[in-house]
Amino acid sequence: MGLTSNVFLGLVAALAVVFFAATVWLWPRLARRGVRAVLGRIGLLLVTQVTLFASVGLLANNSFLFYGSWDDLLGREQDLGVVTDHAAGALAARSIVRVGAQLPDVPGAPRPEKKGRIDKIVISGRKSGIESSAYVYLPPEYFQPAFARRKFPAVVVLTGYPGIAENLLKGLKYPKTAYERVKAGRAQPMILVMLRPTLAPPRDTECVDVENGPRTETFFAEDLPRVVPDVYRVGRKARNWGIMGNSTGGYCALKIGLHHPDRFAASAGLSAYYKAAEDPTTGDLFHGDQGARNRADLLWSLEHLPKQPASSFLVTTSRHGEDNYRATRQFIDGVKPPARVSSIVLDSGGHNFNTWRREIPSALDWMSSRLSEN
Repeated sequence: MGLTSNVFLGLVAALAVVFFAATVWLWPRLARRGVRAVLGRIGLLLVTQVTLFASVGLLANNSFLFYGSWDDLLGREQDLGVVTDHAAGALAARSIVRVGAQLPDVPGAPRPEKKGRIDKIVISGRKSGIESSAYVYLPPEYFQPAFARRKFPAVVVLTGYPGIAENLLKGLKYPKTAYERVKAGRAQPMILVMLRPTLAPPRDTECVDVENGPRTETFFAEDLPRVVPDVYRVGRKARNWGIMGNSTGGYCALKIGLHHPDRFAASAGLSAYYKAAEDPTTGDLFHGDQGARNRADLLWSLEHLPKQPASSFLVTTSRHGEDNYRATRQFIDGVKPPARVSSIVLDSGGHNFNTWRREIPSALDWMSSRLSEN
């Protein structure tokens, strides 16, 4: 039974109620002295407290998806990029290998042309040398005869650190939201390529090409938009591609969009920060190269670029609850034509899934308006 299963949550909550009722019912019988009575009271209190706290913990986890599975909770490796049941060099030769598929949690008959499809894939980046797992959401229109010759815009969607790609499906509900926005007439059908920015777990590379280390920026900026059209009906021009994410993923999206306008026409950072983190999780990213460090500072880049790109940026923050409000205002003020910037500013909202779920529908609408299928 899955960690995020509502059935499991209901079972644990039911046990908490049963043990609470048993404690109330049996307490008078256990009120007398004696070792057995004392042990009985201790046992009832213990199981009641454990099931109660487990219920609260599971409810919080289902709301914010701190952990997506039992393996995630226990710290076990889940990255599909370590799949070993292929011949040597097979991934490098094929670029993308599909390892599974599922239907999105949306209304409709259980067929791709009604619900769309979510593919599990492993991407092999030829230039970066990185292999990473990802999920690809294909909208229902992708499978409908009327759209058989159509190419679709693609949006790379990134989690935060140390999030897992499943968070984008279960916690932030990107496929379901994209489906609903199209049905409401607010967005065009788009392909979503969903993955985490942590391509060398557990290290947080901040989407930087690390000297003698992971070339994360190269993977996102060059490999990904090059190989996806080999398998899916996606255009290869910048106007066909967007990139977005939350927290670390938001920083990465803005960074990639700012420095690679030839690959991405639009980028959105939800609760993003604007300067690469440098802490024990990142290690030494720049090896004393101040130029590389400055380039990873988006506010510095906006000020020092010879000419800002003709790209579109979306940033989000809240007046109360986020610590990026001031920096977000600086980013907005720093964007100059031909670049364009838009924002979502909530009155209140913390750095969490609930806030991002409030922003994602409008962010997808905005992204849709900035991308073209041709």
